[in-house]
Amino acid sequence: MNLNDYGTVPNTETLPGIPARITAQHKDRYEIVCDRGAAYARLKTKEYYLGTERFPTVGDYVMVNYLESGDSQILATLPRRSCFLRREPGPVPRDQAVAANFDYVMILQSLNQDFNPRRLERYLTMAWQSGAVPVVLLTKADLAPSRGRCLAQAEEVAPGVNVHAVSAHTGFGLDALAPYLEPGKTLVFLGSSGVGKSSLVNALAGEEIMRVSGIREEDGRGRHTTTHRQLIRLPGGALVIDTPGMRELGMAEASEGLADSFADVERYLGKCRFSDCRHLREPGCAIRAAINAGELDPARWESWQKLHAEAESREEMLRRKREWAKGVAKYSRQREKERFRE
Repeated sequence: MNLNDYGTVPNTETLPGIPARITAQHKDRYEIVCDRGAAYARLKTKEYYLGTERFPTVGDYVMVNYLESGDSQILATLPRRSCFLRREPGPVPRDQAVAANFDYVMILQSLNQDFNPRRLERYLTMAWQSGAVPVVLLTKADLAPSRGRCLAQAEEVAPGVNVHAVSAHTGFGLDALAPYLEPGKTLVFLGSSGVGKSSLVNALAGEEIMRVSGIREEDGRGRHTTTHRQLIRLPGGALVIDTPGMRELGMAEASEGLADSFADVERYLGKCRFSDCRHLREPGCAIRAAINAGELDPARWESWQKLHAEAESREEMLRRKREWAKGVAKYSRQREKERFRE
């Protein structure tokens, strides 16, 4: 096995161990590929749980102490060139790395009943933030006779992004995906449960390598089958990271993603007469003027406001968490000084 068949390997000449790539994650156990073959591995406690190493995710390149028998040891996570982050559900703000080191973010929405422009805007914002190129795939085109309307809506909320309608069942539109499937390129498939990610992987591979379930008659949705993230090498040499369906996509850091995804909105920011304009009824508001003139879609402005507020809320919670951690550290140091004096 040659690791170069799994993408471009970073320079690792001065690092201990041998390079490998994470192909799947099962809680605290990982599947890896390296020049010596496929194996299982676990994180080395000292480097990760007691040190400062970044916990790896599917698609990451890592350095490992390869063991012929038993689980190998993961020693270090190599720098990422792209990463898709989402905020994990719950009261404590914590970012989860969904996938790393990919070239394209394939955002899937189903044309039968899943299509949602507002959700698409959220995915696009996080996709731009990842550092890779977003692509929109509208799946199950064979079940949507009026796909032209959805295509137009998707193109409207995704300016500058390629949008393709495809059908894994009939093969419609799959030829258009050939430019993304060059050998060594990595794609990550993202979308809600049941949009057909696994079916599309099978169609691109030309064989059934992912288990899929049928469509529920009551709502036309496919049943979710992918249970963990995994990296798959297609026969042509391209690599796909398939992910479980996401019920929630909480906003992680998104400043650059908002600027790229909402360029039509952000071009009016900072152009109001007053610097503290709330964009409500203030005179000289550039946002309201653009909406009244038909130059800015009110729905786009509302979406930007919602996502921007969510991202700011996350940053505020992280700031409070950092302040709390500093306070705990300061208190601990004071206690240590007092104990020393005693």
